[in-house]
Amino acid sequence: MMMNQMILLKNRPHGWPDKDTFEVKDAPVGKPEEGQVVVRSIYLSVDPYMRGRMNDTKSYVPPYKLGEAISGGVVGEVVESRSELFRVGDKVLGMLGWQLYNVVDAKTLRKIDGESAPLSAYLSVIGLTGLTAYFGLMDIGRPKAGETVVVSGAAGAVGMIVGQIAKIHGARVVGIAGSDDKTQFLTKELGFDAAVNYKTADLKLALEQACPQGVDVYFDNVGGDISDAVMSLLNDHARIPLCGAISSYNMEEGSDVGPRILTKLIKTRSMIKGFVLGDYADRLQEGMEHLKQWLSEGKLKYEETVMEGFDRVPEAFVELFKGKNIGKMLVKVSPTE
Repeated sequence: MMMNQMILLKNRPHGWPDKDTFEVKDAPVGKPEEGQVVVRSIYLSVDPYMRGRMNDTKSYVPPYKLGEAISGGVVGEVVESRSELFRVGDKVLGMLGWQLYNVVDAKTLRKIDGESAPLSAYLSVIGLTGLTAYFGLMDIGRPKAGETVVVSGAAGAVGMIVGQIAKIHGARVVGIAGSDDKTQFLTKELGFDAAVNYKTADLKLALEQACPQGVDVYFDNVGGDISDAVMSLLNDHARIPLCGAISSYNMEEGSDVGPRILTKLIKTRSMIKGFVLGDYADRLQEGMEHLKQWLSEGKLKYEETVMEGFDRVPEAFVELFKGKNIGKMLVKVSPTE
């Protein structure tokens, strides 16, 4: 009998998640029914939105339930199949539990090709984060040649792709990140025109110097004081794709208070729009085709921070909020073969 390991939500965190948030449980791997498969996890994705699902509050997705496995993006291999859709050995992508093995309906999975791109890429550059960058920037930001695009969380999985797509479209790109290593990576490796270390710089002054023509598009992954500083530089008819607010995800409710920006938005006739990738469910193939093309042409680079070992999944999740990663944070929990 195969044994499974799973990571459950033990307690809802108040502030930062800690060891009491999670519980590791062992159990036998269930038997698949007709139309189901057993998937062995290879890569697990840890993402900022998961922190919001740990709260018992209304959002665009239901909260995680206490005592149940946390779920997210998983790349894995079919090891047992009772479905005509998949054979043993097929590599698949799905929203699955933080488990070594998942027994799931085959129709909830998508077969992926590990030859045209690395398996991990389906959780990063051509997966959830790359597609989020593509649709948020192209549908809401609509960058034009010569405009200035500012990206917060620019060394993260979404931010680095946003900046490069903006460059492909001829924009001047300024990234905001939290270390000198990250800002140098953005300018020297990814071709950003400028980058600001928000932890050491006078942020408002540094952004004014980096954006002498103001800001036309602000792709916001962070919120908080960083976004407050960018708002003062908006040009007329600026567009603001609101992707995330990671600076506040571990704060107690009501503690994230900042300047009121409505007057600025009125004066500049700017547009701010929140979005999630699910809004573009019927267009995912379009986004993936563009990302794959740019990747094959060498116009798009990406980085991943990969921890190894199933027991390190909670650690990787917490490290994500400390900004320890460059690019997508993943955990490799078993061999690719």
